[in-house]
Amino acid sequence: MSNTTDTEASAESGSVAGHEQDAETTQAALPPEHPPAEQLARWLAGLVHNRDNGTLAELRRPRAKEDAHIRAGWYAPVKEQREIYERVAFLFAVYHQGADRPQGGYDTLGAAMRRIGSRIGRGPKDAGACRLNARIVSSRSIPWRHLQHAVARLRSCEQAPPAWSLLVEDLIRWTDREAKVRYRWAVDFHRPWRATKTATSRTAARKTSAPTDQNT
Repeated sequence: MSNTTDTEASAESGSVAGHEQDAETTQAALPPEHPPAEQLARWLAGLVHNRDNGTLAELRRPRAKEDAHIRAGWYAPVKEQREIYERVAFLFAVYHQGADRPQGGYDTLGAAMRRIGSRIGRGPKDAGACRLNARIVSSRSIPWRHLQHAVARLRSCEQAPPAWSLLVEDLIRWTDREAKVRYRWAVDFHRPWRATKTATSRTAARKTSAPTDQNT
């Protein structure tokens, strides 16, 4: 009787250990969680993809503090960053007004502003883009009004926006002296054409090789 009980206990113990090992293997095989800024960008892209125009319209009313803003703010890992997440969601909605497909964007905002202008000249060769860039990078606090103007100009020029997740991360570090966000944006805006073309090609190559997943 004792031997039978010991055998059953041993088998049960082995079964439990096997389940634990399978669970560990499954957990290890799961992809790492996306960073909070990337989660926000994917959620916003899903709104456009699913034609959730009501939520996008709410996001374009920043002073009303609609439910959509609260949902965007919950992607922030800490409460001190909620405003940045909410306002970037507003910028996303402004850019995508009337759009039928989401634009994930690429580059920093400084590099994206090189695309503002016309056939006569863009970026550093466009007087309006130069003035706007100067106002943005000279501001010690986050220049939300000028950022909205930049996004609106990119939309009107039918040019790609900045990478939304990168925009969130840069604005979080706006006052961080070591990050030098304003300086990097200025450098990206005034970068010579050859250097910009090479950097853009590398970014495009990374985007092409990376797997695309619309699920959050």
